[in-house]
Amino acid sequence: MNDSGISVDSKVNIVVCLVGFRNVADVMRCLPALAAQTFAAFEVVICENGGPDALAALVAVVPDRLTTGQAVTVIADHSNPGYAGGINRCIAARPGASAYWVLNPDTVPDPAALGAMAEVLFSGAGDAVGGPIVLPDGLLRTCGGRWSPWVAYSRAIANGVPLAACPSTEEVEPHLSFISGASLLVSQRFIAEVGLMREDYFLYGEEVEWCLRAKAKGLRLRFCRDAVVLHYQGTTTGSAHDIGQQRRLPVFCDERNRVLTLRDTAGPAMFAAGAVGALLLLLWRYGRRAAWSQLGYAFSGWWAAIRNQRGKPGWLVSNSGGI
Repeated sequence: MNDSGISVDSKVNIVVCLVGFRNVADVMRCLPALAAQTFAAFEVVICENGGPDALAALVAVVPDRLTTGQAVTVIADHSNPGYAGGINRCIAARPGASAYWVLNPDTVPDPAALGAMAEVLFSGAGDAVGGPIVLPDGLLRTCGGRWSPWVAYSRAIANGVPLAACPSTEEVEPHLSFISGASLLVSQRFIAEVGLMREDYFLYGEEVEWCLRAKAKGLRLRFCRDAVVLHYQGTTTGSAHDIGQQRRLPVFCDERNRVLTLRDTAGPAMFAAGAVGALLLLLWRYGRRAAWSQLGYAFSGWWAAIRNQRGKPGWLVSNSGGI
């Protein structure tokens, strides 16, 4: 019997996968929330992507164990392989784990979050589980998302709804195409059958393609209302809420990877139709707000996907400062 009250096999071990990029403060805010989890059968692996100096700064303050005894391991990839690459390094570091909790470092999970998801996963009711992602203002960011191939667009479920009005599992799951990568618990079976995240997306949208790939293989995505995670969104990437203030990298990668997701999950006819739809949508989204710089970033991302250009953007120098 675990501290959460869930009966689990003594061999169960979940690996919490965190990817850092020069954001020690985020990691150090997240770790106490992990120590407060009522489900205790886990360890933490952090992959620092921000280079040698960032690794040294992180190692200097991160403890070997949480206050509740769980091991914390810091690894690094100085090439900066992106979010998916960092998650994949964490998984590869612990290949025999029972499950993997993909978790953004700029989050504070509710104490019951992991236990609630683990109960669903280890009951055999699903292969991947997520919960409500709430912003500091108390409004939901997402309860998972719906994917529309006609415009290559992922729409967050219950975005902007107060947490108190969060929809139920029964209301969310019929529309659930993917689970947010801010908090996503996947089983060992999920990894074995679906594979790892695509690293050629570099940043943004990896979880959408990952979940669509899983659903195509018949795996089940589940929503757990009690697995609430507070997300301080965009602390490393600059993905501001004001569309006119968004930086080049998040806009470029978001638009490019939506079209790449379409390319990777749909047939040629659907790709052609959806790519046109995606272009019209981005013209409308940015043009109607007169966000002309962001429109340029978005179009360049769309065009890169049309040419099937992947990976780290050529104009991005990973060690020149913040991303």
